Amino acid sequence: MTSSKTRVKRWLLATVLGLMVLPNTGCRLLIGLTADAFNLGAFWWTTPLIPVSPYMSQKVEDAYWDEERYAKVPILDPVEGENAPLFCLDPPSSDEVMRTLPDSTSGGVAFLAETSRNNVRIIVEPMVDRLDDCRFVPMVGPARIHHCSYKCTIYFEEVKRSYWPVPFTHRDQRQEVVYVDHDHYIRCAGPDANSITLESE
Repeated sequence: MTSSKTRVKRWLLATVLGLMVLPNTGCRLLIGLTADAFNLGAFWWTTPLIPVSPYMSQKVEDAYWDEERYAKVPILDPVEGENAPLFCLDPPSSDEVMRTLPDSTSGGVAFLAETSRNNVRIIVEPMVDRLDDCRFVPMVGPARIHHCSYKCTIYFEEVKRSYWPVPFTHRDQRQEVVYVDHDHYIRCAGPDANSITLESE
């Protein structure tokens, strides 16, 4: 209870000092920036300038990157030939493995709490390579699922560093395991397409 009261008092003191100091700067910083933002917005016929943290813009870029490259299930054309090879040929890339790994390096504060990964080594092992029977898939048609699963072991050195108030650096040898699925559809052709079964809901 005492610590929460102390924390509230500190935030109130910091807020009052900020409100007292900011409008009294030599160039009237707060009012000047606000006026410039509205003037530029009126000039370009748009909203006033809104500051966006680089962390948030990076999150948006990462979301589009994952959606474009890793979040979609591809639909492949049928493989010709009775004895055509049907095995997994697309192991996960290093970028996909690192994006699958839970991110413990983001959200830190520069010079106060920084976390990084060094000397990363990735070992990819195939686990599942199975082809299901042909069946009807809505919005796809007659197709079969090719199951491809990989076990990815990541070895790295995790470095936690701070420069203030107490400078320190902590290094730890870490090992993480993630599982990546590369399942995809393969359209059925020929006699297999005539003997398909409806996929259960």
